[in-house]
Amino acid sequence: MALHTFKYPYTFPLELGGELSGFQLAYTTHGTLNAEGSNVLWICHALTGSSDPTDWWDGLVGNGLHYDPKDWFIICANVLGSHYGSTNALSINSKTGKPYYRTFPDITIRDTIYAFELLREELGINRIHTLVGGSLGGQQAVEWAIINPDLIENLVLVATNAVHSPWGIAFNESQRLAIKADPTWSEERPDAGMEGMKVARSIALLSYRNYDTYDFTQARDSNEQTDNFRAATYQKYQGDKLANRFNAFSYWSLSRMMDLHNVGRNRPSIIHALAQVKAHTLVVGISSDILFQPSEQKFLTKHIPDAEYQEIDSLYGHDGFLIEYKQLKQILTSWYGKRVAV
Repeated sequence: MALHTFKYPYTFPLELGGELSGFQLAYTTHGTLNAEGSNVLWICHALTGSSDPTDWWDGLVGNGLHYDPKDWFIICANVLGSHYGSTNALSINSKTGKPYYRTFPDITIRDTIYAFELLREELGINRIHTLVGGSLGGQQAVEWAIINPDLIENLVLVATNAVHSPWGIAFNESQRLAIKADPTWSEERPDAGMEGMKVARSIALLSYRNYDTYDFTQARDSNEQTDNFRAATYQKYQGDKLANRFNAFSYWSLSRMMDLHNVGRNRPSIIHALAQVKAHTLVVGISSDILFQPSEQKFLTKHIPDAEYQEIDSLYGHDGFLIEYKQLKQILTSWYGKRVAV
């Protein structure tokens, strides 16, 4: 793996009217670009993911795995607003000489894709063999396939949607309310809102999993148990775990990015936007996903020309896209076998 930083030194206008006075994107590459430039695999990460897919998709990307660097030139860029090396709320605002903190502007999926386009051009990439993303990453991928339909040959959308649902927005707003309720959130310091973010993460877990997941993985130890329930300690553990690697400012920014996702904005309609996609498209849903429900992936499949739908049968809800490697690999292998060859 090679970790890189792309720096754009010019004013970057944002979709909702703000601007960044320059930005940087952290990105990783695995493998080698072939002479024809035909083996580019671009992976878009989810909400708290980094630019290294071998870290968070380690059952799918890496040596000897489905997406093997010996076959692919794999690129993943950290989105604007994220904690892992790209310009975010803790970056220095050149106009003030201080970190942005809560003055960091809203960044949309569309802003991120235009930033990715600048990176792509800098790298001299004129063709993406496969663009893949799940959840927030899938939102990026579908937007990119609309913005530049001739660039992408094959598109893989996993547990994602064309527009973020009121249900999803409600979950995200509840998480931001938890951050806002933290008394430190009003302070200008890197760890502001951290306790609130822990609560936010515990709320998020309820949408990433479901009733059956908790019933199976966090069951009581015995009928006599009255304290230290697995479900309770698990919620606390997940909040603490995220606090060790993330910050509340990025969590706020990226949950807002997800809420703002709507491929129909400033276009004739959502359906018209999806009809612009030219890539061979595979859409994958998860049977037990209560956050990005399969109906959303079926909508994508219906309105993206010639798209194919497959469904993962999983106990793990939305998190199935990060867990069910075996099923996802089988789906991908079958689809590539029918449609493409690298």
